[in-house]
Amino acid sequence: MDIAFEDQAVLVTGAVRGIGRGIVHAFAARGAAVYATDILDSELDEVVDSAAPERGGAVLARALDVTDAEAVAALIAEIEAARPNGRIDAVVHSAGGVRGQAAKPLEAVSDDAWQEIIDVNVTGAFNLARAVTPGMKRAKGGRIIVISSRAGLGVSLTGIQSYAMSKAGQIGLVRQLAHELGPFGITVNSVAPGFMRTSPDYERQWQSYGEAGQAALVERVAMRRLGQPEDIAHAVMFLASDYAGWITGQTLAVTGGP
Repeated sequence: MDIAFEDQAVLVTGAVRGIGRGIVHAFAARGAAVYATDILDSELDEVVDSAAPERGGAVLARALDVTDAEAVAALIAEIEAARPNGRIDAVVHSAGGVRGQAAKPLEAVSDDAWQEIIDVNVTGAFNLARAVTPGMKRAKGGRIIVISSRAGLGVSLTGIQSYAMSKAGQIGLVRQLAHELGPFGITVNSVAPGFMRTSPDYERQWQSYGEAGQAALVERVAMRRLGQPEDIAHAVMFLASDYAGWITGQTLAVTGGP
């Protein structure tokens, strides 16, 4: 099975760190023109410089706040105008996470803390899907992929209420959009990673477990290792490929088992 994306345009949010960066690099290595976006615009150049595009692929950096609906729509329009065929073939929403927060008792959670995580994880995914849908309808096809989390399928190890809710919300949004957009040839799916040390927030969480807790967490993983960005990137590329043309509304748990 040769999965390749020559002459295709792919937009990835949250491209600076961990999973997002791995997805950007993987698509570029398989021929895609990848628009790497992040609110951390000062770090995007390093994402471009560390890529190894092949098969005519490229990485193009763009600053983007996914919670700004107008900015998302403007970037989508810019990319579509720049493409020879006027289309974006796939979008991957990897932006989000816990936004530097740590677990607090429910009664101590502020309105702002609750909303901040929901805005980037759920509203960001909605903004991206809404902006890209008209062009995908014109093209009679496309792929929308959301990086959710195992936390959306169970209880979150973070202990952060809005994170658990937002990840479950992403999965619900994926199911609903898949039903709506399927008649237009657009698939909508999500990939749900298990715990990974892919950002400063998750590294702090990892360190908080101590050696015994870390060993216990790994022992609960069937493969007896934590995931790496490429593990998630491989799943995403499959869902973005022609091989997944009849898969939609699904959440693929990429956790090392179970």
